[in-house]
Amino acid sequence: MEANLYNLDIERGVLSAILFDGANYEKVASILKPKDFYLPFHQHVFEVMEILYKRDYPIDETFIKEYLQNKNQFDESAMLEIISTAPVPMLESYSKELKDKAIKRELLHFSSVIKQEVYEHSDKRSTEIVEDVQSQLFNIATESEDGDFKDMDTVTTSTMQYIKAQIQKEGILTGLDTGFAALNRMTGGFNEGDLIIVAARPAMGKTSFALNIAANTLKQNQGVAIFSLEMPAEQLLLRMISSHTGISLQNVRSGNLNDDELSRVSEAMDYFASKKLFIDDNSVETIHSVRAKLRKLKALHPEVSLVIIDYLQLMVGDNKERHIVVAEVSRGLKMLARELKIPIIALSQLNRGLESRPDKRPMMSDLRESGAIEQDADVIMFVYRDDVYKLREAKQALKEAQQKGQNPDIKIEQKPIEPAEIIIAKQRNGPTGVAFLQFNKPFTRFEDTITTNEFHTPSKIEIDYEG
Repeated sequence: MEANLYNLDIERGVLSAILFDGANYEKVASILKPKDFYLPFHQHVFEVMEILYKRDYPIDETFIKEYLQNKNQFDESAMLEIISTAPVPMLESYSKELKDKAIKRELLHFSSVIKQEVYEHSDKRSTEIVEDVQSQLFNIATESEDGDFKDMDTVTTSTMQYIKAQIQKEGILTGLDTGFAALNRMTGGFNEGDLIIVAARPAMGKTSFALNIAANTLKQNQGVAIFSLEMPAEQLLLRMISSHTGISLQNVRSGNLNDDELSRVSEAMDYFASKKLFIDDNSVETIHSVRAKLRKLKALHPEVSLVIIDYLQLMVGDNKERHIVVAEVSRGLKMLARELKIPIIALSQLNRGLESRPDKRPMMSDLRESGAIEQDADVIMFVYRDDVYKLREAKQALKEAQQKGQNPDIKIEQKPIEPAEIIIAKQRNGPTGVAFLQFNKPFTRFEDTITTNEFHTPSKIEIDYEG
């Protein structure tokens, strides 16, 4: 049966094509890795071709022979067979054929691994085995690299490629554009594999902030996946429509719309219907279910570039102790972000203890079950609006005075636009500090532009570099 899972003639023809013209290596290397060749000697030859390419040496028989002889891996007759084989035409098509056979061999091997896992690890729960199987299958499907050590030749080459790619980019962005200039200047955007924690007390707008970033991502024609454990999908969309159209959320919710507003809402519906926005509003999620759903979604829609979890503490687990569950979820989300190579934003609650402080700006110690979250997160940011507390205190003072029969001169001012602070308390690869935005309350929209003199200027950023 395995004879159908390899073709030595094609392997020789592909290697011969590279020897005939070294420029062909790039075409093949974008599809195949050394392990994709069936014959061990063919694997060795392709490995040497890779080394020669990286060092800008000619990819020819002399260098390959010398290198393999030094490692006692040279086979004279096998090398002659490669040289005497005609280079294959349609090189990329034949390379893909070899890749297909390599994946099938890997799947055949994997079937025996599953049997071994079931028989030899009877103490494991079935969900754990399924999780392991899904993870390995995903790696096969996405052609992920294995977990071996990387030598410095490989690391320096990939790092230099990254630096060159950044040089080609315009501006300061190194990752996903958040849509906020002040935040981009501090973070460079959200990077692949990052776990970003966005935390705040209730009514500060953390969900709105995350949805604004999601909307900005959709504008870049990239996909977004949202797990909404607290709010139905329809309510999330209503918020996004209000922000998108500039019609107050209250009017959108109540249907209090004139003809022009109804037309704008209809256009917004068409806009979002055309975007790759996926919402899961199941109120019960585990790290296992989130991982399985995202792997499937990413395989079907590679354009998904951002994931939002609203919110972390609502996820459940097998353990009765919440701090252990949160630690498992936090670590699982970080590993998933790295596996899928996309940023994951997880919203988080804060302890109410900060309400008793004179300065109610959050700190990392205010995070619920903060230990694991602090350790796993690449970025931790807090959404803070001082006017929320000022309004609350004014209402409380007025209520207490009226209860005493007093009629104080206390004004309850409802500002449609309020200053907002995005406090970056941790950033693994950048500075901490504050980016100043504004919050447009009627539209539940955070904005860069400051239109009121009393606000901070939009370009102002307070930065503290950690040692």
